[in-house]
Amino acid sequence: MRSDAVEIDRFYRTRRGEAARTMAQRRLSALWPQARGLDMLGYGFATPYLETYRDDARRTVAFMPAAQGAIAWPDRHGQKNATCLGEEIRLPFAEAMFDRIILAHALEEADSIQRLLRELWRVLSPEGRLVIIAAHRSGAWARVDATPFGHGRPFSRGQLARALRDALFEPSAWARALYAPPWNWLCGPRTANGFEALGEKLWPGFGGLILVEAVKHVGAVRPRGAPVAVKP
Repeated sequence: MRSDAVEIDRFYRTRRGEAARTMAQRRLSALWPQARGLDMLGYGFATPYLETYRDDARRTVAFMPAAQGAIAWPDRHGQKNATCLGEEIRLPFAEAMFDRIILAHALEEADSIQRLLRELWRVLSPEGRLVIIAAHRSGAWARVDATPFGHGRPFSRGQLARALRDALFEPSAWARALYAPPWNWLCGPRTANGFEALGEKLWPGFGGLILVEAVKHVGAVRPRGAPVAVKP
């Protein structure tokens, strides 16, 4: 059973969830400092990261797969809802509609990674960019099922690179984040920042999250082939 949107939202309102969002957002903001005039899509449960760009981007849309459920976003009073719910591999968007796509809590529990990436390729503009935020296979957070990162399949860098290239994306940048252990009492702002600084220097390969940016290079071909399984 896929993680429920209400439970993921509840996690991001906790101390651990805030630490995860903050550490991942630092890396994401280094890749994409701003999104002025861009059309952005968040897929899975990406609203904690999409929120940063909402005021600058021309359009921000959060798509949540039906098996996960959805919550209204943004949750500010008087703001129009920008969340939509639908089938995982049949996005209700035109081709090349988005300039940037953020995936979070998406690939880990996807029914078919390749079919999902192919559909995201379709709605991404030529030379558009996509960022995946996923549980890292070597990180401690993937081993604790009390957080959403402990559900589904975690990933290594090699697994993500193969999946992206099979869908005609080219990985262009990599980062890891969230070195604090997944214990609530160690996820305060100062402690989490300390673990982040130390982890980046001493054990850079063991962050709880792995981030990859990929580019849609256009040519004379479309994504091809049957789904290719990526084993955990």
